[in-house]
Amino acid sequence: MNYASITDAANVFFFSYFVLLNSGYLGLNLLSLLALRRRTDEVILDELPQVFSGHEVPISVLVPAYNEEATICSSIRSLMQLSYPEYEVIIINDGSTDGTLDALRTAFDLERFPEAYYAQIPTGEVRNVWRSRRYRNLKVIDKDNGGKADALNAGINASRYPLVCGIDADSVLERDSLHRVVQPFLRDSRVVATGGTVRVANGCEIESGHMRKVGLPGNLLALFQVVEYLRAFLFGRLGWSAISGMLIISGAFGLFRKDAVISVGGYRPNTIGEDMELVVRMHRVLRERGTPYRIEFVPDPVCWTEAPEDLRTLRNQRVRWQRGLSESLAANWKLMFSCRGGVPGWVAFPFMAAFEWVGPVLELTGYAFMITAYLLGGISWTAFASFMSVALGL
Repeated sequence: MNYASITDAANVFFFSYFVLLNSGYLGLNLLSLLALRRRTDEVILDELPQVFSGHEVPISVLVPAYNEEATICSSIRSLMQLSYPEYEVIIINDGSTDGTLDALRTAFDLERFPEAYYAQIPTGEVRNVWRSRRYRNLKVIDKDNGGKADALNAGINASRYPLVCGIDADSVLERDSLHRVVQPFLRDSRVVATGGTVRVANGCEIESGHMRKVGLPGNLLALFQVVEYLRAFLFGRLGWSAISGMLIISGAFGLFRKDAVISVGGYRPNTIGEDMELVVRMHRVLRERGTPYRIEFVPDPVCWTEAPEDLRTLRNQRVRWQRGLSESLAANWKLMFSCRGGVPGWVAFPFMAAFEWVGPVLELTGYAFMITAYLLGGISWTAFASFMSVALGL
């Protein structure tokens, strides 16, 4: 095989790969647009005065915290003002080495509470349980450090309610977010998990833990991430949800049926991407058991989070995301092409493996090869321009 035939074969491979990659993203966008159009009729009703029965399913909000002394109190004050009939907030102090626990004790007048702690999921040792004298629905679990997944498992063990909502300690929820994200559970008893939209808070005005004004960030990196979050956290997940193939619910804002989480073993402590791994495992285990279930994305409830504004932080975040994706797929590879895999096993898992897992390597290799081949005269300008239009134009 000579140089020309190798170049031609590589040209065809990379061109085809990028066509399939971007066609997949385009297809997800079209599915999400159809889903949003169907949602329009429901949104019209949202403009009317809202009447809630007061009998919505109670929710336990879990907030893992590790060295969050600077921001934890303002975040919790925001959560205590959510508009939902019955919920509790459980802060899990995961062995913080700063003044996180002292800040919480001072701000919320905590006292030790001899509460029975039923460890349905194994976790690190729980040192103390604290309750607030100021808010009857606020509880703090102080435990040995074990990572975010271990902290969430401890929160599940300590929770009283049938639905658990995990959020990040630095996230900001809109006041009606719980009302909106719980709706699929009220419509369909098969729903085991829902996720809301995550958006970039950089450039917005947040006062006392509440979003006062939405704006765009001045930082260029954060500005690019606004578009990226809309594609990945809104249109992408809405598209997968439309065909029952969503493999990830963001750890920044996800609502789960507690018994379903416990039945599959809770969060996996030894993984970085504990949020995605749990969802992929729920797909795998529930399908193996033949249990009817649904996992949905709800576009209306919004969680705001700060996006990285420097290259080092952005790099660390993306390395962590990619490792989490790799661990999640590798730990649940039996879902792919399984007899009961359905859309998650036959469409979503292969797509994630081919275009998200190994995608970064193939994409960078493709760019480098095509540019080098063009500069060395290995491919024509027409072929190079066609490739770039597919890779970047779409």
